[in-house]
Amino acid sequence: MDKLRVGIIGVGYLGTQHARILSYLEKVDFKGVADIDSNKSMVIGNRHRVPYYENFEDMLDEIDAGIVAAPTSEHFSIAEKLLKEGKSVLLEKPMTDTVEQAEMLVDLAKKKGLSLQIGHLERFNPAVEALKDIVKEPKFIEVQRLGSFSARSLDTNVVLDLMIHDLDIILDLINDEVDVIRSSGIHVLSEKFDIANARLEFKSGCVATLTASRVHQGKVRNLRIFEPTAYYSVDYMDQEVKSFPLNGRQTDIKTLKIKKEEPLKIELKNFLSCIRTGINIKVSGEEGLRALKLAHKILDEIGK
Repeated sequence: MDKLRVGIIGVGYLGTQHARILSYLEKVDFKGVADIDSNKSMVIGNRHRVPYYENFEDMLDEIDAGIVAAPTSEHFSIAEKLLKEGKSVLLEKPMTDTVEQAEMLVDLAKKKGLSLQIGHLERFNPAVEALKDIVKEPKFIEVQRLGSFSARSLDTNVVLDLMIHDLDIILDLINDEVDVIRSSGIHVLSEKFDIANARLEFKSGCVATLTASRVHQGKVRNLRIFEPTAYYSVDYMDQEVKSFPLNGRQTDIKTLKIKKEEPLKIELKNFLSCIRTGINIKVSGEEGLRALKLAHKILDEIGK
């Protein structure tokens, strides 16, 4: 296959990062950027010497695939148009505003035979990828995802903005159904939930507790997984995994050797490879839908 022609829709923070990486990836023909803020698209387009548009539909004839990094409220309409036009899609998380919209996109991609990947970036974090090879019998999982407030998150709540990353990771690691959900949330700086906590009890007996906050001073991205004989501590930001034995011997504490790499670069390479080869995509539309459904169940429980 010749170089894949790719365009980006939405060049806020994430779209800008996608553009940075696309500009140097091999086997990619970076065809342009689009944003309803014409000044943004002009700046990023000029930076990478690619065409820029205000209306993404104006570049549809020029691309084979689209990366959608627009506000969540626009995800469905943009992705639906791309898929209907025969374009594969990398759609940033959360997938859509509603479960019904996400289901429609999954069905449409399947009908069209196109790749639909959801931007759960942490699944491509080398530290998280390392867990897949070592976690066998999780009994208890504890997650903290804390950060400072950002105006770019005003269109969604903290469960869909931050916690959904860890919901996706946990569902991938455990591959089990959630039996019981207990959750709570509060408003602090916005009209949506800015802090949320959830306790998930799986049918296997595993329990997961998750805390997400966007009103924290500094950034925390930690995951701990307890098994019968050891627990694993993961620092997402440092891409570090430590193994602690439960026999109490400090000499048995280990730090796993991990080849560090930018998760967004891995994600983009995976997306492009799947389009070329037809191999099952990592973080498929179905997986994005699964995490979205659980996130909405947590929100429903908060609202009770």
